[in-house]
Amino acid sequence: MFKTYLVTAWRNIQKNRIFSIINIAGLAIGMAACLLILQYVNFELSYDQFNKNVPDLYRVYNDRYQNGKLIQHGTITYSAIGRAMQNEYPEVIDHARVAPFGNLIINYDNKKFDEQEVIGVDNSFLRMFSYTLIAGNEQTALKDPFTAILTETAAKRYFGTQDNVGSFLGKAIIMGRDSMPYKVTGICRDVPENSHLQFDILASYVTMLAGKNPYKEADYDFTSSDFWHYIQLRPGADYKALQSKFGAFSEKYFQGNKVSGSVEKFYLQPLSKAHLYSDFEYEIGKTGSATVVWGLLIIALFIIVIAWVNYINLSTARSAERAKEVGVRKVTGATRSQLIRQFLTESFLINIIALVLALLLMFALQAPFNSLIQHKLSLSFLFQKSLGGYSITIGLLTLILTGILISGFYPALILSSFKPMLVLKGKFSNSKKGIVLRKGLVVAQFAITVALIIGSFIVYKQIKFMSTQELGMNINQVLVIKPPIFSDFDSSFIAKENSFKMELRQIAGVTGVATSGRIAGEEMSRSFNVHRSDDNSGNNSTIRRMSADFDFIDVYGIKLLSGRKLSSLDYDPDYNKLHNVLINASAVKTLGFLSNDDAIGKSITVRDKKWDVIGVINDYHQKSLRYPMEPIMIQPLYGTYNPISVKVNTPDVAAAIASVKTTYMQFFPGNLFDYYFLDEKFNQQYRDDQLFGKAFSIFAGFAVFIASLGLLGLSLFATSQRIKEIGVRKVLGASVSNIVLLLSKDFIKLVFIAFLIASPLAWYVMHLWLQDFAYRINIEWWVFVIAGLLSVAIAMATISFQAIKAAVANPVKSLRTE
Repeated sequence: MFKTYLVTAWRNIQKNRIFSIINIAGLAIGMAACLLILQYVNFELSYDQFNKNVPDLYRVYNDRYQNGKLIQHGTITYSAIGRAMQNEYPEVIDHARVAPFGNLIINYDNKKFDEQEVIGVDNSFLRMFSYTLIAGNEQTALKDPFTAILTETAAKRYFGTQDNVGSFLGKAIIMGRDSMPYKVTGICRDVPENSHLQFDILASYVTMLAGKNPYKEADYDFTSSDFWHYIQLRPGADYKALQSKFGAFSEKYFQGNKVSGSVEKFYLQPLSKAHLYSDFEYEIGKTGSATVVWGLLIIALFIIVIAWVNYINLSTARSAERAKEVGVRKVTGATRSQLIRQFLTESFLINIIALVLALLLMFALQAPFNSLIQHKLSLSFLFQKSLGGYSITIGLLTLILTGILISGFYPALILSSFKPMLVLKGKFSNSKKGIVLRKGLVVAQFAITVALIIGSFIVYKQIKFMSTQELGMNINQVLVIKPPIFSDFDSSFIAKENSFKMELRQIAGVTGVATSGRIAGEEMSRSFNVHRSDDNSGNNSTIRRMSADFDFIDVYGIKLLSGRKLSSLDYDPDYNKLHNVLINASAVKTLGFLSNDDAIGKSITVRDKKWDVIGVINDYHQKSLRYPMEPIMIQPLYGTYNPISVKVNTPDVAAAIASVKTTYMQFFPGNLFDYYFLDEKFNQQYRDDQLFGKAFSIFAGFAVFIASLGLLGLSLFATSQRIKEIGVRKVLGASVSNIVLLLSKDFIKLVFIAFLIASPLAWYVMHLWLQDFAYRINIEWWVFVIAGLLSVAIAMATISFQAIKAAVANPVKSLRTE
């Protein structure tokens, strides 16, 4: 029986080729777009799911409040927190501390390897996380000082390619400036791409407690907040209930007024949310954007729904054509259930053909899609474990089956309900309910497409605004050289670096050189309990701080608003002799000075040390425009860990870089020369937003195209239904423009109604999205006008082809059949 249904369905598809092609094309494009998006969504939701303990793993974060205002929302906290929580609460069964050692140069056998990500972790780290060792004992690998675990790729990079990685155990490497070698005690598999923690080397945390000058604060301390904490709860424990107890925990163990003049609150974040839900400062992990992921998922659902709405619309619109078929079948004994099965088989066949074509289309688009999202994804990513287990895979299969049933079942019910006697007597006509439903579906389709068009405009404008907005500093054509970390900071270092800068300025195309502790785009440190030295009221402020040389503000084009710049006389190798400082305009307001001029000559106290304000500079964006402007102080400090900014202005950049490298190696032998362009690095902060913008526009285009296919199909059907009416009107003198207007006006009305529905919804959703940015555009009225005109133009372009074709046709042909 099923074979008969299948053969009949195939014949119907062939018989109505144009409608079948439109249906299949719409479904195939919709499914392909949906599958591509779901690959990305599933990958982003799969972060950290490979950890066997992921349901019970959490990271600790803290909020600091000063004078009732949130001043820090970060993931760094005190070395004692994890152990104290495990001691205090039976729900906590394990903890691990993480201390980033940073991107270090690794030295092995007199060979140096740059940019190796090293993190220091407790020995318990391997118990809690599933980073599998392929050589070594995970119970003891990081128990002793100066021990390390290498990833397989890192080990082969240092020691050479060998099949037996166990032979790497016992070898010794030097990390950065450390004089003590680290013994390799383990080799682990490469860190999965979907791990929010990324590393090349795991170093033993206890190393910081060893040696002649151990880092005491790293052991058990509530004052130095330079550590990250992960805790493991017993299975089934309610982390929110545990979190509610942290108020008492903070009061017992931590007194913020003695440390930072702030109130401190601790919270837990599930490890499974660490990648997508990070709005934290001092983030250690690899982060994404939940807004991008869920936004694209909604677009995927919109696209596939539009495709299935097309199928329903076209199937029910052709009900008049298939009425006689149903009548004949019923007269010859077919039951309604048989007819329903027949039409469901037809729907199933069309959807399966569309799915096969969608898979082929997806494979064709996979490479450019991977280039867009900067990940190597494939169809297999739809079937891996993600947040909520295999919910995406199950949801995808459920979605496809549901779509096939709904898109096939409704037309099947409509078509199978026709009364054979009325149909065969020629008294059948489309029901008003069916017409209203089709119009409603068209409105829903175009409401979605209009909303996506509006959203695309607004996302594009916001991203363009952020990338073109004045930063208050000039980061163009700035070459940033990695610092000379293997040089000693002694009494001669400042003079050496100044000589190096002077030498660089002799290179053709180099217009300025400066060093600074932080580069634009990087997180600055904070100083708490900052106040005017003449203010004894106890009102303290929090200010960002960084070090820089006296050329810094000139190289970056930062304006001096009052006072003077830093000069070479303000610097000294002895920190205790330093006392002059620059502050920005926001710091002037924060500290309560009456004006920029009022601040000059006054003193501020930072960590019980007085600093004299000698100059006020303009506010500038240290980070992306997602964040508000903050008060900043610039201290006159040099350091071997300070990157070097080189301003270049030459068409031959390669030659300039080569000359810079030669000079660098002359002044700082033994260091590795590496560089990047600052504007490229700074704009990486907008990577997720740019991805969202591009993907939004591309898939909105898919949605518009699919909706247009449906509109084309409906216009084809509407024109064929009114072909004789068109002939009569032409005979009576109607012009081509009259006929086109007649056939188009009903559809244009529906598009206009869709625009009225979509506009307020799109405004509300995009208004919420823009709230994530401290600096954002205003949503202007003309965006909606353009989107409305564009949607009407798309609808007219879709409809007019068939309308004009019908209008210019010879009326004799259409009337000959009467």
